[in-house]
Amino acid sequence: MTFETLSVTVDDDGIATLLLDRPDALNSFTVTMARELERFFLDAAGDDSIKAIVVTGSGRAFCAGMDLSATGNVFGLDETVAPTPADLAGDRLYDEPVQSGVRDTGGKVTLAIHACPKPVIAAINGPAVGIGATMTLAMDIRLASTKARIGFVFGKLGIVPEAASSWFLPRIVGIQQALEWVYSAEILTAEQALAGRLLRSVHEPEELLDAAYGLARSFVVGRSPVALGLAKQMLYRNSAAAHPIEAHRADSLAMWHASVGDGKEGVAAFLEKREPTFTGKASELPEIY
Repeated sequence: MTFETLSVTVDDDGIATLLLDRPDALNSFTVTMARELERFFLDAAGDDSIKAIVVTGSGRAFCAGMDLSATGNVFGLDETVAPTPADLAGDRLYDEPVQSGVRDTGGKVTLAIHACPKPVIAAINGPAVGIGATMTLAMDIRLASTKARIGFVFGKLGIVPEAASSWFLPRIVGIQQALEWVYSAEILTAEQALAGRLLRSVHEPEELLDAAYGLARSFVVGRSPVALGLAKQMLYRNSAAAHPIEAHRADSLAMWHASVGDGKEGVAAFLEKREPTFTGKASELPEIY
């Protein structure tokens, strides 16, 4: 895959490094970057050579938010239409002009991240503001450098939380903390974000990527890609289910498929006191919903 705004490398363990790569513009977000991020995550979902993804920024920033220097509607939206809730209902979400001119570009990115059946880790190396912060909410784990600064600054620009962040943020930090951060639009230090439970951990700049890679390897080396992909689906979806019976339905299907798939190898390896050799593919997850 070749991109204008991103750089991608994959190591021998299948850990992909996705670099937001506009350092001269502090990796600010553009419509082109949005399209490329969406494409990367949709493609990565079906690429079994990629086991996990670490996302970070080139230079001193992670992503300084939307590039506000673009001409016209900086968010890439069509100002000639007058959309209503009915226009975005059901499959109409994918029809024109809604698909290109109304749908939030950041939301397309976070939906693609959310759907990717691989662990996704944000290594926030510097400023992450606006979409630079909200895109990380769809990632599974967030680590940050002591130099990171994170801001949900919509109120200062007269806009609203985007990138499906009104779904992700309260689930991560709780509704009270989410509201305070959005209302205040303050720039948070890494320590404040850690205290608010947005971050897993804070690291010195030179140690950040090593920590992220070490975590990624602990997730995927010697692990079943199918089990990981199903677990990601189950934890996100079942935690929002109305009743545990819905989790039981999905658990039952997932356990059945695992028991006749990689689970056989896992049990055999345990009994034989050896490392397992899993053959299941994340690109071929069974349907459990």
